[in-house]
Amino acid sequence: MKRLQDRPHLLEVGYKISRRMLWPFRRWLKAGGWVERLFIQAERVGKGLLFDCRMCGQCVLHETGMTCPMTCPKDLRNGPCGGVRPDGHCEVLPEMPCVWVKAWERSQKMPVYGSAILKVLPPLDRQLEGTSAWVNEATGISQQVPAGWDQ
Repeated sequence: MKRLQDRPHLLEVGYKISRRMLWPFRRWLKAGGWVERLFIQAERVGKGLLFDCRMCGQCVLHETGMTCPMTCPKDLRNGPCGGVRPDGHCEVLPEMPCVWVKAWERSQKMPVYGSAILKVLPPLDRQLEGTSAWVNEATGISQQVPAGWDQ
């Protein structure tokens, strides 16, 4: 299943289709409702198996080469730490390829969202952890940024 990540364009297409299918139902989606609980379970299983999802509630897979930045041992959401080893592996876990090296390489294979890796992401809202990223996306919750954050 993880090999699918190495086909980010296919995942990008799947993301676009899923987003379009969900959009018409956004008014019925509410944080904390029974529908969100279903989405949470689906995300835990599906995104957990495919992306090692950490249920941050603000999924940025489409902006990071379909690579979850929350799998970085340092929880770095906006890019590598500067300690990437010459072989492209993590300085904390030398046996692990750097999440951000993989994100960069995969983003280059994404014609629609690939350039999004160049933008600085807003800080993660830790209050959304454990919630559904799809529900948060559809309702606009995940796009809210902290006061003073200038995009």
